[in-house]
Amino acid sequence: MKEEISNADFLDIINIVRLQYGYDFTGYAQASIKRRLLRFMGHMRLSSVFELKHRLVNDQEFFSRLVQYITVNVTEMFRDPQFYRTLREQVLPKLAAYPNIKIWHAGCSTGEEVFSMAILLEEAGLLSRTKIYATDLNPANLEKAVTGILPLDNMKDFTQNYIQSGGLADFSNYYTARYDNVLIKKELREHIVFFQHNLVTDKVFNEFQLICCRNVFIYFNRELQNGVLQLFYDSLSPRGYLAMGIKETMRFADIHRKFEVLHAQHKIYRRKE
Repeated sequence: MKEEISNADFLDIINIVRLQYGYDFTGYAQASIKRRLLRFMGHMRLSSVFELKHRLVNDQEFFSRLVQYITVNVTEMFRDPQFYRTLREQVLPKLAAYPNIKIWHAGCSTGEEVFSMAILLEEAGLLSRTKIYATDLNPANLEKAVTGILPLDNMKDFTQNYIQSGGLADFSNYYTARYDNVLIKKELREHIVFFQHNLVTDKVFNEFQLICCRNVFIYFNRELQNGVLQLFYDSLSPRGYLAMGIKETMRFADIHRKFEVLHAQHKIYRRKE
């Protein structure tokens, strides 16, 4: 039978990761992290929680593999196409009023949604005056994202998403096929800056007209959600936009009264004056 992780052992693991590597998972949903740790133990064929803790203390490469395994990496281009249609029709026309546009993709994973945003901006005539800051906790994700290389097998599904989002061009114009992969066009990538940022411990680093943080909050407990929403509020310009995942909400957050709902179904909010 697979070993369970006691609350005491879980706290030990969280403290090892925080003190030795500077990653703070304290505010993550405990049940979710425990499940991922157990799956990781099975993947690595570890016989006990003691062995997991021993390897974490003594092997930095092992820790890197753990972070890659337990951080969420599910993503695709134009994920939830109607969300992108809403951005295209209701948000980007408002951003056009700014001479320079700054957008933050927090929890960008391997970059697919960031590239989607760049395409939207290009089709709206806004990319030339936009800088997209794409951040993630996991350095391995960022290493993949910065290459702009994606599997060719995914392009069929991504093309359908793009069309459903209201795409205005031939989707293949935005990448070059190379054997089993594609390369996102340089003209899109040169407006994106990828770098590591920890939503739990890092602070405001710029002022943005739009922040996208989708399908990340569901892994945070209520206290951490409140802290991250405050970070986003402080990072938004007056009347700036915040986009969350379809299964997420700020309804129960301490700060929700400082935002107005732009689109309830697609969880797009606007910072009040």
